[in-house]
Amino acid sequence: MLRTKTCGEARASDAGHEITLAGWVHRRRDHGELTFIDLRDRYGITQVVAHAKENAAAHAALKDARSEWVLQVSGTVRARPEGTRNSKLATGDVEVVAGRVTVLNESKTPPFYVNEETEVEETLRWKYRYIDLRRERSKELMRLRHEVTNFMRSYFVERGFWEIETTMLIRSDPTGARDFVVPSRYYPGKVWALPQSPQQLKQILMVGGIDKYVQIARCFRDEDPRADRIYELTQLDVEMTFVEPEDVMEIVEGCYTAVFDKFAKKPLHRRPLPRMTYDEAMKRFGTDRPDTRFGLELVDLTDVFRGTSFGVFRDSIAEGGSIRALVVPGKADATRKDIDGWTAVAKTRGAKGLVSFAFAGSEVRSPIAKFLSAEELGRLRSVSGAKDGDLVLAVAAEYRVASRSIGEVRRQLGAELRLVDGSTHHAMWIHRFPMFERELDGRWSRRQRARRREHPHLQPCDAGARVRDPRHLQGGGRGPLQRAPRRIGVRRAAGGRHRHRRGPDRDDPGRPIERPRDDRVPQDADGVRPVARRAGPDRSKAARGSRPARRREAGPAVDLAV
Repeated sequence: MLRTKTCGEARASDAGHEITLAGWVHRRRDHGELTFIDLRDRYGITQVVAHAKENAAAHAALKDARSEWVLQVSGTVRARPEGTRNSKLATGDVEVVAGRVTVLNESKTPPFYVNEETEVEETLRWKYRYIDLRRERSKELMRLRHEVTNFMRSYFVERGFWEIETTMLIRSDPTGARDFVVPSRYYPGKVWALPQSPQQLKQILMVGGIDKYVQIARCFRDEDPRADRIYELTQLDVEMTFVEPEDVMEIVEGCYTAVFDKFAKKPLHRRPLPRMTYDEAMKRFGTDRPDTRFGLELVDLTDVFRGTSFGVFRDSIAEGGSIRALVVPGKADATRKDIDGWTAVAKTRGAKGLVSFAFAGSEVRSPIAKFLSAEELGRLRSVSGAKDGDLVLAVAAEYRVASRSIGEVRRQLGAELRLVDGSTHHAMWIHRFPMFERELDGRWSRRQRARRREHPHLQPCDAGARVRDPRHLQGGGRGPLQRAPRRIGVRRAAGGRHRHRRGPDRDDPGRPIERPRDDRVPQDADGVRPVARRAGPDRSKAARGSRPARRREAGPAVDLAV
């Protein structure tokens, strides 16, 4: 070994002993005949000192050394003189008197400071990732990721789960995102696919009788990177059989809260985690990922303006739409520039515009006030609960478009007005997602189509019921959400209960909603995968994703929001 101790191990009990260290030069302090360096490795920092009169060769070597040079230092441990001890370092009570210094590697001047936590332009950090990893924050994120991953693995193994590694090269799956493909040398012209997730493989395990499975799996999805979606990720994958949804939610929540208890710097806001249905989340917050760290809940003004003479509201309600609104306390004096900015935010979610109502005493200032009666304005104030000095922002559109648009404005206002409570982590369960969702096709018109929202293999809630209108079907999907101070509205996990029985007719929600027709997927006479006819058990899953620890193109490593 090139070292007998790490740079974080020396203690007062080692005084008088000779040790050998190896690491990077963190800092150098030149006091003429006396030279100090701080030698750094993954474990910590140790101060090394050399005096020109005591050891000229060692002093000369330390004097020539520069930041980020790699040195091997052999010397004697001694207690630091009184008044020079550093309580911030684990090794702060001692120093090493250099006897022999070997330069293992010289270094050019780094492109940014390693010994200071200063802001560094992101592309520069990723260009020199190997240097960025020496910085304290990057190193701590690596350590944290390792410890959290190891903790979660142990948590599930202790509860009877088997950790099973699934293959990375599989046949292409026509569902979900596009596959990344790997050309095959053995079969020219054919390719392997990298797994979007271990979906099919873990279901084979469940049908094969492995009733509790866990894996920290790599997933690959050929899609455009977004704020909460990237093409390569690590996923905690959990699958169970012979369980109820409550069992899955209980064990996932237990793991989640245990991680926070052990690693989080701030506590969870509530426990057990609150639960909210998809419909309630859309009604109160305009999103299925609600940020509950501040109020500003949405209000519905559809009944207030039913029968109004204002054409935009009247036509929207007549076409089955809604008037969704938000009360902003104390912002009646908002400028035109402010309202235009919020209007632009609403338009990103499909709104055609944003209407404002400013309440100042008995006066209501609004660009559409002249089209509304005094009775309508009075009901608006009563239903919304607006007070003097408040501002009401409203969107008229199809219910989900209006809810999402004003919900996005709410999210923006939470940040702008600094309403977010960052003292705790807010986490919750969202469940009973719709199996289908209406979506406007192109421009605003009556022409509509239904698109599948939930995964086609998830079992609907109330699976035994006969539901003829697919809009009323609710999926068994669920997911805990977490609101971290630096990441708003992030889905931290998702899951659901798979259909395990084939329905006898089309009215039975147990029948596959969408049967794949693709030569890559083996079919039987009924168009169902053969494995579905081999007595598969009832099974439920949960998956929690995080960004990879190292990815040059996508920015910094995720810190698991702790």
